[in-house]
Amino acid sequence: MDIRSELEALRDDKYRDFQCALIPGLTAEHFLGVRTPELRKLAKKAIKSGDAEGFMTSLPHELFDEYQLHALMISETKGFEDALALTEKFLPHVDNWATCDQLRPKAFKGKQQELLPHIECWMDSGECFTVRFGIEMLMLHFLGEHYKKEYLQRVCEIDSSEYYVAMMQAWFFAEALAQHYEDALPFFEEGRLSEKVHNKAIQKATESLKISFDRKAMLSALKRKTAK
Repeated sequence: MDIRSELEALRDDKYRDFQCALIPGLTAEHFLGVRTPELRKLAKKAIKSGDAEGFMTSLPHELFDEYQLHALMISETKGFEDALALTEKFLPHVDNWATCDQLRPKAFKGKQQELLPHIECWMDSGECFTVRFGIEMLMLHFLGEHYKKEYLQRVCEIDSSEYYVAMMQAWFFAEALAQHYEDALPFFEEGRLSEKVHNKAIQKATESLKISFDRKAMLSALKRKTAK
């Protein structure tokens, strides 16, 4: 299978223009505008045919669409160790929020004990999108039955000037408010988070369907006013 040709056949110029506006730092020639459902079908097709393996060794890629496809291939990879190895090789090449958030390996599910040390390393890496990915994995796999209160403090202590790290910290705390409100609330009442994370987390929490109206009102009252 010629994966580049397969992608070219799926190009959507209108959607490409939409994507360009959402992904800073990349110019139009890096996009084909292939939609995610089509990428997902292609990822599964390439895995089934055996062509995915060769594609995933050909880093770096030229196109945003190729990175999105690569992330979906890893997400569909069976076996924790295989998915982890592919993730570790891929993360240094991730340079935008969309590809970072596309990467959600299914093989990580139920492997919390094995996954946690890697999450710690990712969050300590100092690399913007690797840190963001680490926080996202903690959010997805450790706010449920494997939750510990200490994880909130762990994310709070990540000190980064990167916008996309702060936005993931905010997403994490919005989810924490939805699932562990009493534990998460003091971080807002006591002003433990940066203003950017604090206010964005409250915004996301007040937009959530998982949080009651009364709690949303309380959170809204805690929003910080930016000094002029």
